[in-house]
Amino acid sequence: MPNQNITTLTLFGLRAGHWRWGLAQMGTMPPHLKNIKGLQFFKLLGSGKGRVFSLTPDFYLYGFMAVWEDEAMADNFFEQSYIIKEYQEHCHESWTVKLQPLKAHGLWDGRNPFIPTAEILKPAGKLAVLTRASINLRALPAFWKHGRQTSKALEQATGLVGAVGLGELPFIRQATFSIWETEEHMVQYAYKNAHHQQVIRKTRQDNWYSEELFARFRVVSATGTWKGRNPLS
Repeated sequence: MPNQNITTLTLFGLRAGHWRWGLAQMGTMPPHLKNIKGLQFFKLLGSGKGRVFSLTPDFYLYGFMAVWEDEAMADNFFEQSYIIKEYQEHCHESWTVKLQPLKAHGLWDGRNPFIPTAEILKPAGKLAVLTRASINLRALPAFWKHGRQTSKALEQATGLVGAVGLGELPFIRQATFSIWETEEHMVQYAYKNAHHQQVIRKTRQDNWYSEELFARFRVVSATGTWKGRNPLS
């Protein structure tokens, strides 16, 4: 896809005993990433021990979400950057998926970084979805009360390829990334699952979020492993 920006999500699975190094990167790595050519937007993300939503941090799984000026610049970073080489020294596995934004609404730190580069009315193949929110402090008990049920409903959804819960800040700034076999499977869950619809209504009625973003992507390709396998292979 020449001359088009591209989004990537990388999941890093740390080696046993390397959790202190991984946690430290959340604070020390951003200044280095700001100097990477072609990197237009990025977030370093932690995760929870649950499959999607969890109050218990997982210090062995981290995410790196990025928007690149074009695919060549993304490839150069993952193939040549000292940052990736350093992560590889501390990881037993990593998985990177390339994504083409299809549509996005809402904000992430005051901006929408996922701008579609082409109009695709009916994307073929697998679809990825990112939902991200900053949760109002007064809404935290309600959000996490429904978290376990939401996680269970998502895990049991027909057509789900994989899902992971990520976050910038424990408990407060949360995101869910999921991949679906087809757009139809995603729509079936998003608009027809009773629990999911109930939670959406409550977020609106009770003003759970101070900021939120919802984005859909076409899955371009993926390399490496996540939990011992490439879910897209």
